[in-house]
Amino acid sequence: MLLPELREQVLQANLELVRRGLVLYSFGNASGISRSEGLVAIKPSGVPYEELTPEHLVVTDLHGRIVEGKLRPSSDLPTHLVLYKAFPKIGAVVHTHSEYATSWAQARRPIPCFGTTHADYFHGPIPVTDAMTQAEIKSEYEKNTGDVIVRAFQGIDYASVPGVLVASHAPFAWGPDAAMAAHNAVVLEAVARMAYFTVTINESASAIGRDLHDKHHLRKHGSDAYYGQAKQGK
Repeated sequence: MLLPELREQVLQANLELVRRGLVLYSFGNASGISRSEGLVAIKPSGVPYEELTPEHLVVTDLHGRIVEGKLRPSSDLPTHLVLYKAFPKIGAVVHTHSEYATSWAQARRPIPCFGTTHADYFHGPIPVTDAMTQAEIKSEYEKNTGDVIVRAFQGIDYASVPGVLVASHAPFAWGPDAAMAAHNAVVLEAVARMAYFTVTINESASAIGRDLHDKHHLRKHGSDAYYGQAKQGK
């Protein structure tokens, strides 16, 4: 079996979405990439999460050709492939239809950074893509979904803002590996929920100040981060 370790990581990322209540039935998917092999492991289309095993995951190349697996890959595979090609630092992609993040996507509104919880993970608002054109929807819809995400990140560091809302659709998140991509998807849903309550309590609520936003983000990320314990070898 190709890429057994990556398959297990991707399986656990998919199951984490279930454990955290981000998916219903077979909604959503997670994938991971082996950059050295140029291969992607992704959840098969429509298979219930409780039935998934590492063997069920489908391995494809970066052109979407199946290299190993008997099942059809997720229909969102072309979106994942566009993101892997455009964002070379990511190692995994997660897509959900989680309730609050999807609500912001359906409202076609970016999620402002109202507080430090958001700032800890996303160094800026969570962007929303442009609405897709009729031509984009009718031809290569899933690939074009990836393209509108990439366009939304012109001028935005995808590593510092590891998530997006696809207009009228749902969120995608990513990370350096499958566990972190799932983690970011969970946090994205949490901050979407808190942002909803924030604007419900105070519709005039304003975004966090730049100094506090930077302080909380950079104490966890970057060369001068000091949150948590020192990594081994340092």
